[in-house]
Amino acid sequence: MNDLSKRREVDLFKELRETGDAVVRETLVRRYLPLARHTARRFQRNGQASEDLFQVACFALLKAIDKFDPNRGLAFSSYAIPSMTGELKRHVRDTSWGMHVPRGLQERVLRVDQAITSLTASDGHSPSPARIAKEVGLTSEEVLEAIDAGANHSLESLDRPMPSDDPASTTGSRVDGLGTEDPGYHLVDDLQTLAPAIRELPKRERALLALRFGEGLSQSEIARHLGISQMHVSRLLRRTLDGLAERVDDQALAR
Repeated sequence: MNDLSKRREVDLFKELRETGDAVVRETLVRRYLPLARHTARRFQRNGQASEDLFQVACFALLKAIDKFDPNRGLAFSSYAIPSMTGELKRHVRDTSWGMHVPRGLQERVLRVDQAITSLTASDGHSPSPARIAKEVGLTSEEVLEAIDAGANHSLESLDRPMPSDDPASTTGSRVDGLGTEDPGYHLVDDLQTLAPAIRELPKRERALLALRFGEGLSQSEIARHLGISQMHVSRLLRRTLDGLAERVDDQALAR
């Protein structure tokens, strides 16, 4: 930009600040639209739509034009580019995630990712969560949360074909593998029938059933948990189930 153009630029900004003239503002906007498009193009990655980015840059450009003070001796481009870059970074951060993630966690993911890249290069191997935590001033739990959140940055489409080793395979999409019947559905009616009878059992027998059928422990695991023999667990379990069956039969007859 030659000296005449610079003087003309300063004059336009001074006139805008003094008069708020819409024509002057539009002249400045048109003058710097290429700068907005150039800045937006730097962020065109990860599936971001170019026109959306350009609109964000234009919005930031308008705010920069309205706030710029030519009397400070700073070139407008030096003021506008950081403003547009900041708006674009916020836009990308808020819209590029496949699921909602709080902004604070998004920023933590970025810090952890940068630390992983830096530490991997310096140490020659992937850093441990404790090593990352020390580098970025977080706890190991916060680092693990950030790594887990970062893994969900983008989501796969359900229409994506299922992976196959056979190039000629015509396997269906991922959605075809969803919606299968839960094998536990048939237990709902049984549990509804058993619930009143279970509530009538002594506390020890209810605990035994919870360990065996709720937590899925084996008889030997229950024996270790209760400090008794496996044979004793087997007898108690059989007696409890027999008593439960009798209660259910009595309740059915009473209806």
